[in-house]
Amino acid sequence: YQAAIKNCKKAIEAIDNKQIAKKGESIGKLQDIVIELNNSLDIEIGGDIAKELSSLYDYILYSSTQANINIDKEPLEGCLKVLMTLYNGWSEAVKTLQAEKSEKNKAK
Repeated sequence: YQAAIKNCKKAIEAIDNKQIAKKGESIGKLQDIVIELNNSLDIEIGGDIAKELSSLYDYILYSSTQANINIDKEPLEGCLKVLMTLYNGWSEAVKTLQAEKSEKNKAK
């Protein structure tokens, strides 16, 4: 998610600075990352969580396309909020798993 967040921020900055080419390039990279994330989902194994993630990725792709077409940073700000929420959620999940693993190792 870090690279997607970085490119989303770059696209917002490019819109603010009226750098149209940089905006398009950053949104293109953002979309490539999100498409890759979406393609990596396994709906059979991931079930409802994978379906929800896919919906969020679709939202990001749609919103970033609207931002690109309309040269409008507002849809990108929505994308950034979703990406930050996902990143923070996964970071917390990893920390929790590491803490649980550490506790299990201490109990041995």
